[in-house]
Amino acid sequence: MLDKPLTQEGDNMDKTLGYLRETLSNYSEDNSLGQHLLHKLLNHKYASEGDFVRHLTAKEIDFLNGILKKEIQYAKDEQDEKRTYELNEVFELLF
Repeated sequence: MLDKPLTQEGDNMDKTLGYLRETLSNYSEDNSLGQHLLHKLLNHKYASEGDFVRHLTAKEIDFLNGILKKEIQYAKDEQDEKRTYELNEVFELLF
């Protein structure tokens, strides 16, 4: 149990990184860079999605750029507005 309640900003950040974790897990079985990024996200305490993005290499950014484009389009096609929004939060920070 948490000692302090999460702020709404903290909740949103956790949701955004949660969607990113889920997305990366879909790319981690067959891709070593996907595995690396998932491991990086799971084993570090990032204060925000911006903090996570600031710790990415150019190669990691390129990889995320490619998969997030596909995943955001898929979420739009499925009319999943929440998923589209959360993944777009990370995508916008890449460049």
